[in-house]
Amino acid sequence: MDARDLAEVSALLASATVADGVRPLSEESELRLRHGGPGHDVLVRDGDSVVGYARLDDGAAELVVRPASRRRGFGTALLERVLEHNGDRELSVWAHGDLPGSAELLAPHGFQRARVLLQMRRDLDGVDPDPRPALPDDVQVLPFVPGRDEEAWLRVNARAFASHPEQGGWTAEDVALREAEPWFDPAGFLLAWRGDPDDGGVLLGSHWTKVHPAGDAADEPVGEVYVLGIDPDAQGLRLGRALTDLGLAYLRGRGLSQVLLYVEEDNAAAVRLYEGRGFARFSVDVSWRRDPR
Repeated sequence: MDARDLAEVSALLASATVADGVRPLSEESELRLRHGGPGHDVLVRDGDSVVGYARLDDGAAELVVRPASRRRGFGTALLERVLEHNGDRELSVWAHGDLPGSAELLAPHGFQRARVLLQMRRDLDGVDPDPRPALPDDVQVLPFVPGRDEEAWLRVNARAFASHPEQGGWTAEDVALREAEPWFDPAGFLLAWRGDPDDGGVLLGSHWTKVHPAGDAADEPVGEVYVLGIDPDAQGLRLGRALTDLGLAYLRGRGLSQVLLYVEEDNAAAVRLYEGRGFARFSVDVSWRRDPR
């Protein structure tokens, strides 16, 4: 896309967010839209104006049509172009917010609901501002150090999310893109180490928090449990609970009043854990899948 196309797509995304109350693209797709990378950008125009945009990457897609141009066939045209690019392979399409129009568009083309991603939220008012979790004597929680901790974090992330179709495959480039974002704050990226990280220490788990600016997830800034992962070998040390409490306290200390997180609906153990920590279901994203033809 040229600079004009990018500007039009950015305006389209902003208008869809306002109209639908939910961002139409994932963070990963927005990063790739701005910085480039693998995948395809698909545009649909009405005359000279961009009215539809899709991002297709490795059999997964996200689609959005300008609100003022909906129910005029542009969504179908956009989906057909995505299907053409994808060929005969399996295709998944994310519907953020599970809006009714998504089912109306996708079901007639052979797509079925395959995954449900819950967004859960809780207030931070009741969070202990100074938690002192009981950690093993040889374990300490320290903030992330850019340039030192990326490799260790990627190793634990891959192990903790080995069965997750997106999170477990993160690369050094994925981390670097986020480190360059305005929201990145190493002080809110908490790592649990056994031993000294500068002298052979072993990373056991981490809680990476994020702060969404006002207008992103709500009218005011909102915190996020961005990535919480524990190495399988460290299970049973109660590090998940400790890191959760420390991360929530950090977000409260930033003056935030609310925090969100995402979790797979069928991960019953994780959903119960978060419900026990005061989180409640807020919204859902649905992945629709069409089998190979």
